[in-house]
Parts: sequence; C-alpha cells; structure tokens
Amino acid sequence: MTKYLHINHPFALEAGETLPSLTAAYHTYGKLNAAKDNVIWICHALTANSDAEDWWPGLVGKGFTLDPDQYFIVCVNMIGSSYGSTSPKSVNPETGKVYGLDFPLVTTRDNARFFALVADYLGINRIRLLMGGSMGGQHAGEWACLQPDRIELLCLLATNARHSPYGVAFNESQRMALRADATLGTDAPDAGRLGLEAARSMAVLSYRHYRTYDATQQPTSPDDIDDFRASSYQRYQGYKLWKRFDPACYYALTRSMDTHHLGRGRGCSEDALGTISSPTLIISIDTDVLFPTEEQAFLSRYIKNSRMDVMQSDYGHDGFLVETPTIGLLLADFLVDQLQIDEGTKHAFTDGLSGRSFAIPGTEEV
Repeated sequence: MTKYLHINHPFALEAGETLPSLTAAYHTYGKLNAAKDNVIWICHALTANSDAEDWWPGLVGKGFTLDPDQYFIVCVNMIGSSYGSTSPKSVNPETGKVYGLDFPLVTTRDNARFFALVADYLGINRIRLLMGGSMGGQHAGEWACLQPDRIELLCLLATNARHSPYGVAFNESQRMALRADATLGTDAPDAGRLGLEAARSMAVLSYRHYRTYDATQQPTSPDDIDDFRASSYQRYQGYKLWKRFDPACYYALTRSMDTHHLGRGRGCSEDALGTISSPTLIISIDTDVLFPTEEQAFLSRYIKNSRMDVMQSDYGHDGFLVETPTIGLLLADFLVDQLQIDEGTKHAFTDGLSGRSFAIPGTEEV
C-alpha cells in the first residue's frame, strides 16, 4: 500500500527554483530490524512507481533475493512522476493551479537529495544496499556521490555516469512528439494523449532490440502488406502508457533524465566516481542500445571497489526488468561476498569491450 510523507518546508532545486513543499509517495516491505542495518533502497526507473514488488517480480518478494522476511525494502516515487510524489499533477500553492507544463526542472541530483531527505524523515541512517536501473541507477549513483558514507553496498544496472547525447536525442524526439500535440497542457479530456502515445512508441524502440522484435513481432502471414503486427504493437505500447501516465509528467521526467551528469560541479565524472567508497556491483546488458556496455564499463573503471557483469539478453535495455533470475543470482552473491575486488583483476570485464560477446561469470555460455 502506498504511504505518503508530507515535508512542509521549501526544497531548493539545482536549476535555481524552489518547491514550496514536498510530498513523497513510497512503499516499504518487511521490517526494520533492531540494529537498523537491513535496509535495501530501490530507485525506480522513468515510468515505474514505488511499488517495486509489482514491477520487479521475481526479484522483490518473499522467496526471492530481495526478501521482505530478511530486509526492510524501501522505494520512493521520484519527484515529477505520476504516482503521488510532487509532480506536474500537483497544485502550485502560489497560484492555486496545477503546475502542468510549468513544473520546474528537477535534476537527477535533486531527486537524489530528495531521497536522502526522505530517508532522514524515516529515521534511516544507514543503507545496506542502494540499487537502481536506468534512470533509477542514475539516482543511485548521484546519491552514492552525495553521501558515500551512508551507503554500504551499491548496485547499478543498465545505467551511466552521464546521460549520453544519444539518450538526450531520443528524449528530445519524444518531447517534439508531445509538443506536436496541440492539446498538450490544455483542459481537454484527452490532453496530450496522441503526443504521449507517439513519444512512447519512440521510447520503446530504444528499450528493446532488433532481436526482441524479430522473435515476437513477425507478420501473422507472409501475405501481409499492411497493418503489420509490429505496427499494432507500437500503437498498443503508446496506448498502454497513456492509460497510466500523465503527459506533462512524462515531459518533465525526460528533461530530468537529460540533466544527469555525475561530474557536474565535481571536476569530472572520473573524479565523482572516485568518491564512491561502497563495494559496487555493476550489471550491464549486451544488447542495450540506450545504455550500452561501454557506459557501465566506464562506471566500473572509476569506482574503486567494483565489479561488472554483462548479461546476455534478447530484451535490450528492458533486460534489467525482465532478466530477474540472472539479476537475482548476481545480487545474491554480491550481498554475501560484498565484492572485495582485487585491483589487479577488477577490469577483467571492462577493457576492450567493443565488438565482443560476453559470458556471465561462472557460466560457459557465449
């Protein structure tokens, strides 16, 4: 069940504006033990929510690696999202109207600061494991740079140290589709629907892979000449997001993702990553075109005590949501071993990556 925390004081944003107050929507699973050392904090991705047990089945839940019988699991809905935290759907107390497209720019660093503030209010001083994938991994990396002594272990999945020009281009293309819908930001009942559906169709192309479509979206007949299965699939993906997500929130979150740069104000990304002291597990996906393997290799190269594992998957970037059995095994080993990596061998999976095929360590698969 969603819980709510209301923070009744201003929150200054990195871009210069201030939110007069904050609401945090969050879920918890399990119980905080007496020593308060069993906290696992999950940062969700772009259009997910704080109910991690719902969108990460097979990884979060009883009997799985992140078991609420063993851990106190926390997931907080990011600022700007559709699922209860302060967002474009919130009323601006200064105007009495919903923010909508006037919602201020919230950076990934702002959201990391927001999570740290929520942790303070919840009385959580130490986090056993902080983890996130994609945009959630960006938030987790920022938080680990902001408060390295608070985070004992870190797991970063399919993410990066800064959002790439390729990723920004995908996001801008989506925003162009949103802006092309003249109803966006109006009071129309379906305001922004067509723009959001088109934007999501673009996004799905970056989340999947050629092999994903080849395996699942073949034409129903070799005689088809119109209305292909892949076409209806794209329309369905757009409609499915429209049914659950606010277009202005989607616009705001893509802007937020574009701001991600661990090196901003810290000299460079290499220096920022060097401040992370937590043993870190980095999980990459060999078919990820949006957050390619070289981006995780960069993380591993500059986080001192880190290990990188490359998963084989036909699901592209979405593999971090789908390949839960593999992720669960890697994470279970990490939680036991804490990855005290020998500096002489830590780059075994991070050097010379271009054009290579990878096996998951401990398997014979190529």
